[in-house]
Parts: sequence; C-alpha cells; structure tokens
Amino acid sequence: MPTPIAFVSRSDSESETIWKTALRAAMPEETILSFSELSEEQKQAVELAIVANPDPADIAALPGLKWIHSLWAGVERLVLELGQKAPPIVRLKDPELSRVMAEAVLAWTYYLQRDMPAYRNNQQNAIWKDLDYRHPQDVTVGLLGLGALGAVAAKRLLDAGFNVAGWSRSPKSIANVETLTGETGLNSLLAKSDILVCLVPLTDDTRGLINADRIGVMKDGAEIINFGRGPVIVTDDLTAALDSGKLSHAVLDVFDQEPLPQSSALWRNPKVTVLPHISAPTSRESSARIVAANIGKWRTTGVLPETVDMARGY
Repeated sequence: MPTPIAFVSRSDSESETIWKTALRAAMPEETILSFSELSEEQKQAVELAIVANPDPADIAALPGLKWIHSLWAGVERLVLELGQKAPPIVRLKDPELSRVMAEAVLAWTYYLQRDMPAYRNNQQNAIWKDLDYRHPQDVTVGLLGLGALGAVAAKRLLDAGFNVAGWSRSPKSIANVETLTGETGLNSLLAKSDILVCLVPLTDDTRGLINADRIGVMKDGAEIINFGRGPVIVTDDLTAALDSGKLSHAVLDVFDQEPLPQSSALWRNPKVTVLPHISAPTSRESSARIVAANIGKWRTTGVLPETVDMARGY
C-alpha cells in the first residue's frame, strides 16, 4: 500500500476540496490527504507532496519527502520560500496551459494591432474617426521567452500572419522565427519589436529585465504585453515611458503586488489595460491528469519527471 500523498496549500478549504476532488478522480488508486488531515505518523512517512502555494513550515514538517509536484507552471515563489535544501520540485507542464496562453497572446496582440485602445478612447470622447489599418505582415511581435509557452505562442502568431522574433536565455530554433539570445540579441529584439510580449519566468536574471535603459532601445510608439511576472518590468520606468509617449500602450496581466491595489495609478492610466492575472488560467482536470501521469510513472519506474533547476529558478 503506497504511502499517502500530501496536498499542501495555503488556499481556503473550499479550493482545497475542489483540487483534491480533481486529483482523486485522476488517480483513484492513490490516497490524497490535506496536510491538516495527516496524522503525525503519516507526516513522517509521506514521500510525495502536491502543492499549490504551500506554507514552508508544512513542507518542513514532512521530513520524508522525496519530491514535490507543483500545480503551477511558475515556481519562483516556491523556489524562493523553500530554498536550496528543498526536495526535488517538479513544475506543471501542461499542453493545455500552453494552448490557452498562446490564445491570449494572439487575442491581445490583435487588440493592439487593431488599435482597440485608441478606439475605446475615441468612444469615451465621442470621436468618430477611423484609423489606418496595420496589416499583420507589417507588425513584428517580439517574444521575450521561447520556452513551452513562447514556442506555442510563436506558431499562433505566425499562423495569423505576424512577423515573429524571439529571445531566450539559451539558444532555440523555431521554424520561421528569428531566434536571439544574449545581451546583443535582447537589444536586437527590443529594437525591432512593434509589440513586445513578456513570457519569461521571474528569476534573479529576469527581475527588472525591462527597465528604462532597455525601453530606450525600443521603437518609439511600441507596445508591451506582460503575461510573465510583474517584476520582470520596472513599473516606474514603464509608466514614465508611457507618459512620455515613448511607448503607446501596455497590456498588463501580472503585477508586483496582486491583487493590484485600488490605489495604484495603473488602474486609471488610459495607456494601460489592466487584467486580473487571467491570461492562462489553470485547468484543474487537465492539470490533475498531468500530475497523475507523472506520479504513476514514478510509482512504476522510480524515475522522477524533469525537476526544477534551483539555481536558475525554473
């Protein structure tokens, strides 16, 4: 009889119940218990935890953990809170998440390419005026990040007729996409992008990656979509660039603090579209199937899925 799997989260009990229901349906042969449901004996015996924003103290109370499976694709908070001594961490890699993110990238790229912010402003001011149409083939979309999310987004953008370039920390090759790397490559991407889409995870290397100096390299009137993490862009530098006209609009789905405080000036900036972190919502059923497959393989073979590089943070 395998040991129970601990479900560790700082979510409310209702959210925990919903997640456990999905996970139990995907792997009925497993016993999945919330941390609060574990006996002291079970806490000592547990080898695996499925986590969603767990309390580090709860993880520390499970000394026998062999590995941790996160329910999120982004693990920067988990890495930061658990530290280098944490058991191996597996992050969620769900093709459905990539599809949904690519859908959002295309949708909000269209939003900017078709000048929706300007038309919204014209409506508010009762201005009847048509704007020049920009054909997708005349718009270069730069993807900052060419991992699982960026690669699928690139294909959707190509299929829609956009010019696509991308930057990543390590060299990548994607058909019909100009792929760049390094500092020189980053500056090249910034200089050619009409719309810059941020998809990189938050690490020590990407925190503040888009700052005043790098915005200065961008085209006058360029636009930004941030679907990665808020601190990748220095908010004050972005706001200054929008106010000066250096950048024309920003679509922001992620922020330094979430929920975005009501006092934030971003809410009221006409050059900013605020979204409540909805670009790629997690599908519980799809995620549960991915987690179940990974756990089933481990139970059978003892082989862990690919784990997070704690030094890189993803």
